Amino acid sequence: MALIPELHRMQRVATTFICSALALSGQAWGQSGKQGRIAAQPVLENVVVTAQRIEQTANEVGMDIQVFTGEQLDRLRITSVSDLTSVVPSFTLSQSYQGVPTYTLRGIGFNTVNMSATSTVGIYLDEIAYPYPVLNAGPMYDMQRVEVLQGPQGTLFGRNTTGGLINLVTNKPSREFEAMARAEGGNYDTVNTEAMVSGPLGETLAGRLAFRTEDSNEGWQKSNTRSDELGEVHRYGYRGMLSFQPSEQLDLNVSYNGWKIKSDTLAAQAIALSPATVSGPAAPYNVLGLTDYLASNQPNKPDQADWAPKSTRGVDIGTGLGLPGDLDEDSHLNAYALHANYAFNEDLALVALTGYQDMKREGLTDFSGAPYEILLQSLDGKIESFSQELRLEGTADKVRWLVGAYYTDDQLYDSNRTLLGQNANVGLIRTTTVSLLGTPFNSAGYTAEEANQAFRTFRDHADIDSDSWSIYANAEWTLSDELSLTTGIRYTRDQQDYKGCSSDFNTNMLPNVNVTSRFLFNTFYGELADPISEGECNTFNQDTGQFGEVRSHLDENNVPWRLALNWQYDIDTLLYASISEGFKSGTTPVNAANLAVQNAPVKQEQLLAYEVGLKATLLEQRMQFNVSTFYYDYKDKQLAVYFADPIFTTLARLDNVPDSEAYGLDTQLTWRLTSDLTAILAGTLLHTEVQNYEGINALGQPQDFDGAEFLYSPKQSGNATLMYDRPINDRLGVTASLNVHYQSESQADLTNSAVGEVDDYTTVNATLGFHTLDGHWDFTLWGNNISDEYYWLSVTQNANTVIRFAGKSRTYGASLTYRF
Repeated sequence: MALIPELHRMQRVATTFICSALALSGQAWGQSGKQGRIAAQPVLENVVVTAQRIEQTANEVGMDIQVFTGEQLDRLRITSVSDLTSVVPSFTLSQSYQGVPTYTLRGIGFNTVNMSATSTVGIYLDEIAYPYPVLNAGPMYDMQRVEVLQGPQGTLFGRNTTGGLINLVTNKPSREFEAMARAEGGNYDTVNTEAMVSGPLGETLAGRLAFRTEDSNEGWQKSNTRSDELGEVHRYGYRGMLSFQPSEQLDLNVSYNGWKIKSDTLAAQAIALSPATVSGPAAPYNVLGLTDYLASNQPNKPDQADWAPKSTRGVDIGTGLGLPGDLDEDSHLNAYALHANYAFNEDLALVALTGYQDMKREGLTDFSGAPYEILLQSLDGKIESFSQELRLEGTADKVRWLVGAYYTDDQLYDSNRTLLGQNANVGLIRTTTVSLLGTPFNSAGYTAEEANQAFRTFRDHADIDSDSWSIYANAEWTLSDELSLTTGIRYTRDQQDYKGCSSDFNTNMLPNVNVTSRFLFNTFYGELADPISEGECNTFNQDTGQFGEVRSHLDENNVPWRLALNWQYDIDTLLYASISEGFKSGTTPVNAANLAVQNAPVKQEQLLAYEVGLKATLLEQRMQFNVSTFYYDYKDKQLAVYFADPIFTTLARLDNVPDSEAYGLDTQLTWRLTSDLTAILAGTLLHTEVQNYEGINALGQPQDFDGAEFLYSPKQSGNATLMYDRPINDRLGVTASLNVHYQSESQADLTNSAVGEVDDYTTVNATLGFHTLDGHWDFTLWGNNISDEYYWLSVTQNANTVIRFAGKSRTYGASLTYRF
């Protein structure tokens, strides 16, 4: 197989890196170990992390971690989780048509569109899980650091993840007064503000307030056919925190974290007809002008897009009520957390973490990608998530340990109303319905006019109740001065109750469901379903032969574990090897479900990971070199796939891929070239492969996907960052940064089709600033995607057109900061 020589090549590369680093490290230590460090030399900062729920320097942790300090995040203008893609090469983000981001680490992601699905990549804010990607839509600001942990993280953190974890750590209340205010202006009529204030409120009490606002009043997406724009940004984040220390043993930290978003939703770029409307039965019903539009408007710039005008989508047609609202969202999050730490003595402490998140989402999105009513959705959703963790942690002779228990309860409502009056599939169904009006299936006596106005709008909705509990233990054993062993294990039980369906809206689905759907299901399955009434479910259950609500119950358990051996070769060099197994709980989709099987759950996935790595501090602490190689044995990978449907050719569902694998190499080099200049180079080589899986392609035909690469998993990715900081005179200094990110091509579907390809791209971000050396004033010029690179984050289809979601075009501006 082709993967064997590729794996051997990566192993040889990793071995060469490790041996070279050991040699260099030995030379460096030999030159300086006996004489001590040369204080005059500029050295790298030794960052403390909590990747293993205890404070350690990043170089002490036998795990692939990328860490960014608050200062680095500020200098590089990382103001959202999605911005981390520019500095973490193995981390990619794709945009779904419902606005839900898909996070992928080392190729491990889950391509769902539903806000109600958890991610393979966990997000934690101050040790509290934010398990659903939509919960992280707000701005990122006032951060102490960000830790990106690669590989399964099932033993120490409450929500099991197979891909990895991003640990966001905010700045805490200070014991001395400090404050900051910032104002920014830029193109697209952008005005951003940010501020924080922190300090003591008494002998045992301290507080901190921070916020960030982002407003762009001019859209960056331009309609191809008229003067309309989309892309306005109105995003606000705010946080409050109190720290209370009533005694030497007890520390309490209570926090509120919130955000509000009223931005435009992202428009799509149509690039082709979907396969089923090129040659399938719906092909003759493509809306007049669509083929010519696609031929004349192939996108080659970021700002090109299109969507249905209000004059089309906003009017009512019979019972098919339009969607006249603005294409924007109105979403908010209120999150509360309590962190309590009681120290019995220096060697034993009890930690309690309580979290609650309440998120509401409303929005209107159009992913037609063309100026027709092909597919719009009015989104409505709510998430309530409660978590409680208790852990006991301590130290004993040659061991640091912790044991704990975790519980979470989530209540979710996920709904959308779809509008698709000019979709080719709708034309086909309407014509079929008219042809059947004279048959016994039309017992309600629908007219031709009603049939030709039907199937313009319907609803998909689900109520989901998920809960999980687990117990866990972890220990780090000191075997000798050079060797340590980390062991961890967790038992988890996950349960989920689901009820949902696709349903009629305002009687608009009744003619096509009660006539055409009943006829076709009777023809294909030999079952004559009862007609439905206004607002009832139109999802057909093949087992009962009736339309109705889909109900399911998931009850699963798993035992993730981790073993890691660390060898401290010398004071500057750590080698490690680990084996770990992680799980992601099963999930149930919210689809436009013609058949009940489309809303069937998928079971939990599991990933067995092998990793070997090295962390070496070189050149008198001026260089840090990290390298790791990994192999993943992936079982039951969760994947959104096509499903063969007798009416629409293909529809969406979830499936488990029995076997797949991924392997690769991660490297990171941080070099303090001079006291003024630091370089950070990072890269990922990745191979992913689906094995022994046969599914359905976009034409509704069986296809063997053996050997297909994972979605949104580029084979090569990397970034280079330069950060410069130098005094000009005794009062002023200059700062500058340059960040270049490269990503090779990847695929958006398993078929490896040309239209599903995400091309390789390179983005460049830069800053140039001046500051007073007393730390008060800072003025910075900045630019993102300064080459105005045209690239796209994802490719999908809406049952009529294949569409792209483009990355944002060039932005630039200036910021002025004052620190008190």
